[in-house]
Amino acid sequence: MTLKLFNTMARRKEEFKPLEPGKVKMYVCGPTVYDYIHIGNARPVIFFDVVRRYLEYSGYEVKLIVNFTDVDDKLIRKAAEMNLTVPEVADLFVQHYYEDTRGLGVREATVHPRVTQNMTEIIEFISELESKQLAYEAGGDVFFRTANFAEYGKLSQQNLEELQFGIRVDVDQRKEHPQDFVLWKAAKPGEISWSSPWGEGRPGWHIECSAMVRKYLGDTIDIHGGGQDLTFPHHECEIAQSEGLTGHTMSNYWMHNGFVNINNEKMSKSLGNGITVHQLLKTLTAEVIRYFMLSGHYRNPLNFSDEAVEQARGSLARLENCRSALKHRLKTADAPQADSDVAAAAAEVRTQFEAKMDDDFNTPDAITAMFELVNVANPYLNRDHVHAETVKLLLSHFAAMNEVLGIMTSDSDELLDAEIEQLIIDRTEARKSKNWARADEIRDLLTERGIVLEDTPQGIRWRRK
Repeated sequence: MTLKLFNTMARRKEEFKPLEPGKVKMYVCGPTVYDYIHIGNARPVIFFDVVRRYLEYSGYEVKLIVNFTDVDDKLIRKAAEMNLTVPEVADLFVQHYYEDTRGLGVREATVHPRVTQNMTEIIEFISELESKQLAYEAGGDVFFRTANFAEYGKLSQQNLEELQFGIRVDVDQRKEHPQDFVLWKAAKPGEISWSSPWGEGRPGWHIECSAMVRKYLGDTIDIHGGGQDLTFPHHECEIAQSEGLTGHTMSNYWMHNGFVNINNEKMSKSLGNGITVHQLLKTLTAEVIRYFMLSGHYRNPLNFSDEAVEQARGSLARLENCRSALKHRLKTADAPQADSDVAAAAAEVRTQFEAKMDDDFNTPDAITAMFELVNVANPYLNRDHVHAETVKLLLSHFAAMNEVLGIMTSDSDELLDAEIEQLIIDRTEARKSKNWARADEIRDLLTERGIVLEDTPQGIRWRRK
């Protein structure tokens, strides 16, 4: 099956055809680093991590760029509140971003460029727009001339007259047209600034991404992603800047994920219902958070609640228990031998998994495929005799699918597993020698670590709660 994805520009699923065979150029808008990322930010972070993983699983070499906006009004205000400089605030929350995304099992992008590290390219980009009559200076600020880009509005499918209702700020009287947007802001006294042909100032929000896409990936890229809220004005303005300057399509595919609500309410500062990833990771594992985020289709809204978390936790336990049981039976499995019926059923599940991911990254149905593998594995494990080759095959299918979704603990936990196994052996020996105090001590230690012991016909096995 061929990978198809929903292209926001076309409003339909389209077959994915990369610019260069075997390679993918991908840009995802990153955070403004003035605070911890919240649960809404976590959705694109996790989803596009999965997109990247599946593209690599499918054999593509992916170059992923995720930027940091490390200077803007929010950072300037935050710096004043914290009595720090803007760079100090940015450094602090960039570090928190890395900590939190690692905590979510998200792999770092190929490059994480910062706005402040690309100021030369941004200023040059604006100068080129000005030379093409697509930008004009007014009172120290520079604006994009939307009237000179006929396709402005094509991504959000609005015309210039309708777009004024989407602009949340009062119209600046210096603008030639209400929809013209700022490319360069003149610095106010005491603000951080850079020298430019238009005086001291700093870039507007939209120009940053256009300049960094062009620098790191070229005039045209394969995939541009972000949250649904970025469709307009951010991505609309990026398109106008980039395509207006280069004359080339900026991105062949535009992908946008839906919102995350909290207990059926939109997350907002006024409601005070925002939850940061930093807070979440204190009570939830990365696997539970990822499972929740991937349990709904990425284009649909998600509702975060205690009930949803418990459902994710319970579902994950079923997957983890099956994999643990496979590892346990491998120790007592018969000599290597293939069980063709089980191998065929598992291969069918893997094909189902790939078909669902090929269908616009349908992660909920891909997760369902993992449960189908459980339905293949559990009856097999109940047989009196199992074969090592078949058990390893089932484990390899789990590993391959989890490599894409990242919803189960990694097999890199082997050191911890070995430690637990040794504690179980020690407890068994303590019980044989009637050292009940030591046996109880080990049992309590395992319980504290969330390890449950179970008696099976093949001996004691353990699983995580």
